[in-house]
Amino acid sequence: MIKRKQYPKISVIIPAYNRCQMLKQAVDSVLSQDFTDFELIVSDDGSTDHTQEMLRAYENRIIFIRQENKGVSAARNRGIISASGDLIAFLDSDDLWMPEKLSEQVAFFNSNPDALICQTEEIWIRNSMRVNPKKKHRKLSGMIFEASLLLCLVSPSAVMMRRSIFDEVGLFDETLPACEDYDLWLRIGCRYPIFLTDTPLIVKRGGHADQLSGEPGLDKFRIQSLKKILDSGMLSAEQSVAAVKVLKEKCAVYAGGCLKRGREDEALYYKSLAEGFGK
Repeated sequence: MIKRKQYPKISVIIPAYNRCQMLKQAVDSVLSQDFTDFELIVSDDGSTDHTQEMLRAYENRIIFIRQENKGVSAARNRGIISASGDLIAFLDSDDLWMPEKLSEQVAFFNSNPDALICQTEEIWIRNSMRVNPKKKHRKLSGMIFEASLLLCLVSPSAVMMRRSIFDEVGLFDETLPACEDYDLWLRIGCRYPIFLTDTPLIVKRGGHADQLSGEPGLDKFRIQSLKKILDSGMLSAEQSVAAVKVLKEKCAVYAGGCLKRGREDEALYYKSLAEGFGK
């Protein structure tokens, strides 16, 4: 839809799947940024609603790419591969940006040329009402790998990162139907600091029925990510100890849930998985 800018500073990637009205609001929040040296890529994951028709109104303002339905990781990866900016920023289709989001993060990178990734603070909206995140969700800055093991402390919509980081750690894992961002942040966080700017510059909207983060049993995918990074050899001895501890805790909880639901074979698998990492 858009004639590409030559070497834009930022590539903004919005993965989309059957969220036409929310997607429109997300796109508008990007196009209202006070920093304008960017390309906006909407990566449609095979939507069957009116997404394509709605986006025609943005002709010459966005890049629209479409694939058959493969999941959010594949949609984001398609956007990354198609991107031409030096910096990559993501926006989930159910979230919004404040007008200063890009300009403040560009200023951060200009002041911190060695930094590879940063995120902003956020405002939480649940079922149309503002809520305060719990203490366990408090974002940190710097080497946050160990703090990020229990649950995801990085929001895709809040992140800006140098494109080169994907050459080091790889793209989103397309085998994970959920917690794919947790998986990527662990691969980044074990190597590099993830910085935080204190201003809340995204509106994170939740509570709707199709939200992946609201699905039950997500620890199953976090366990998969923990096993993968432990097997990778990427971690230091100290990081490995911390990751094994959390993996064992999550396996115990998840196995207990399986037993309550009569899934004895699955429970046995997760008990055996934890035991495989020693005492």
